[in-house]
This record gives sequence, C-alpha cells and structure tokens, in this order.
Amino acid sequence: MTVPSQIVIASRESRLALWQAEHVRERLAQLYPKTTVTILGMTTRGDQILDRPLSAIGGKGLFIKELEVAMQAGRADLAVHSLKDVPMEMPAGFVLAAISARESPCDAFVSPRFETLDDLPPEAVVGTSSLRRAAILRAGYPQLIVRSLRGNLDTRLKKLDAGEYDAIILAAAGLIRLGLAQRIRSLLTPEQSLPAPGQGVLAVEVSSARTDMIACVAALNDSATAHCVRAERAFSRALGGSCQVPLAAHAVLDDAGLWLRGMIATPDGGRMLAGELRGAPQDDESIGCLLAQVLRNQGADAILESLSAGQ
Repeated sequence: MTVPSQIVIASRESRLALWQAEHVRERLAQLYPKTTVTILGMTTRGDQILDRPLSAIGGKGLFIKELEVAMQAGRADLAVHSLKDVPMEMPAGFVLAAISARESPCDAFVSPRFETLDDLPPEAVVGTSSLRRAAILRAGYPQLIVRSLRGNLDTRLKKLDAGEYDAIILAAAGLIRLGLAQRIRSLLTPEQSLPAPGQGVLAVEVSSARTDMIACVAALNDSATAHCVRAERAFSRALGGSCQVPLAAHAVLDDAGLWLRGMIATPDGGRMLAGELRGAPQDDESIGCLLAQVLRNQGADAILESLSAGQ
C-alpha cells in the first residue's frame, strides 16, 4: 500500500464537525506518522440556510456537496461525516470507505428545568430538527408543542438557554463528543425513540477512484458497526428514506446475530408502522430490504404516497 505524504480532510466548520474531523485526523496520524494530515474547514449550504426545515430545502445532501466538490477538485482527499447526515444513495463517484465504531445511538432529552419528557407540562415547547423525532413526539406526547429547531449544536443549546424552548431533543453522540454529556437530562431508549439510520456513527467518504485513499482508511473501519448501518441504510433506502420521510432504523449485533428494528410514520404521528427482523450479519442489506417489505405489507406505501402528495 502506498501512503501519501499528505492527507487533507474536508469538514464542515461547526464545532462538532471539526471534532469529528480531528478525531479521524488523530487516528490517521497514529497509523501513518510520516504523513502530514490536515483539515480543510468549509461552510455548506445546509449550514447557511437556517430559517427553513431541512426537509424543505433539499435534504441531507446540502451538508456534503461542497466537501465532495473539494475532493473532485483535488483540494481534499477525504471527508468525514456524521453518518445520519449522509444521503442513503451515494453520489456517483464516491464511496463510504470506513465506518467508525458507534457512540451512543440514542436521542437525548435536554432541558434546563425538566428531567424527562414525562415531566413536561401540557403545551410545553419541544424543539427538534428531525421529522422522525417530531413524529414520535406527536404520537406519544400529543399535549406538547413541537417546533422546528435548526442550527449547529451550540446554536440549538443557546436557543434553549434563551428560553425559546422548554426542552430540545438532540443526538446524544454529539453532546458526548463535545464534552457536553452533563447537558443530557435523560437518554431516550430505542423503545421510546428509535434512532435514525447511522446515528452515533462517523463515516469517511472518499472518491471511488482513489484506491490509495480507500486502502489508507480501511483500518478505521469497524466491521460490527458497518454490518449494523448497512442494514439500517438498506431499510431506509428501500422506503425512499430522506429528510421528507419520518423514518427510523436501528440494528445491533448480539448472540443471535443481527437484530434490526425499523419504523415509518406520518409527520403528525397519526399513523406509525414498526417491525423487526433478525438474521446473519453478513446478510445485513438483505435484512434491511426484507424489513422494508414487511412494513410495505402493513401499509407503508400509503404513508409514502401521502407524503408525496403533500410535497
């Protein structure tokens, strides 16, 4: 394997994104001490447009397009993403070359005054940027007011502290990675709030033509997590998963093999379908597709059609 003398990592410039890029930079520097590894910070359209829900402005691809352009232009060799922000269909010419070991996949309840969702009074305002979380909240807590909350993690916490919300729901992994675990009042279990596909996982994206870089980052891959997220993403992809679809998928490996749970809902939480399947880890993507078909047999197509009609 030929190791380059220099590796440039493209990253969004939010504090969490830079932490993620620095984490990968440190691991690569340890693996290849003779290689200089640097970070190219960039601002994406997803970071710039904060006054509208992500589902209304083009979806998750807005967070990675500029980073891919930098790789195509030769200004960067790879990009680091939170996997839940990566579209289910990878753009032509790019691959996910490494999947990190997973941090907590759970959603976190964050509030200055309340310990849990159950403690919130009627008409308390809860903020989230996720259609998935919003649907779960509306189904389980119809007495609460759910409002859109955009911006990076620090911006969301500032809006909470300024009193704009009584509580917000965030990915626990981001808070933990930035040393903000003390802000978590309680973790929502997968039974309470099934996570998004890839939540808690970092992914390294590389040009498919860069076989040298694909080989370099292979050592960062965690095979157990990779099996899980392949199942999750296959489930989402089979149901047309995007920011416009309130959808969840979470897989774990246990003594019995791979256990995948999935859910799809209407945005108001009025209709929600869920299921689970088990199988061999090597059948990860097949399990995801099969579970999607189980939910289609239950009526998922009607939910998808209603979402398409509402766009």
